[in-house]
Amino acid sequence: MEEWLIVDGYNVIGAQPDVEWGESLEEARDKLVRALSEYQALSGRKVVLVFDAHRVPGAGAKLLEQKITIHYTKQHETADECIEKLVRKLSGEDRRIYVATSDYLEQRLIFGQGAYRISARELLREMTSAKREATREMHERHPPKRPTLGQGLKAEIWRKLEGWRRKK
Repeated sequence: MEEWLIVDGYNVIGAQPDVEWGESLEEARDKLVRALSEYQALSGRKVVLVFDAHRVPGAGAKLLEQKITIHYTKQHETADECIEKLVRKLSGEDRRIYVATSDYLEQRLIFGQGAYRISARELLREMTSAKREATREMHERHPPKRPTLGQGLKAEIWRKLEGWRRKK
């Protein structure tokens, strides 16, 4: 079964103020995109990220960045409205859709449409856990080699030291 994750971007950014997202909103968005791209690769879920722009003039935008689909809502459209449309559009028997938001009303609405809800903090914990697990698995498959005393020495120096050692 195919799994999708739709993320309310600003909701996740605001969910954990102790996370160093960056100095500016743009920097915070970029860091979230990178983190979700990594999470997508680790989890196998397709990630759709939604940023609320309902107070900003414009027609909205849909971009593909780091293999993540990013929606910037159009003027007078909230991220919640966009997420609800996406859930309706993507719903199907062969798909399981998760929505990451801490907005309680939004959680209830998408749950009523058959999507699974996950809070923004839960998503952040899940992302951290997936990264930690991937790192652990990588170290198990390819354990770091134990350094030896002569590792990194030039051949000439190694021969000289070896000669001294054998003269005993």
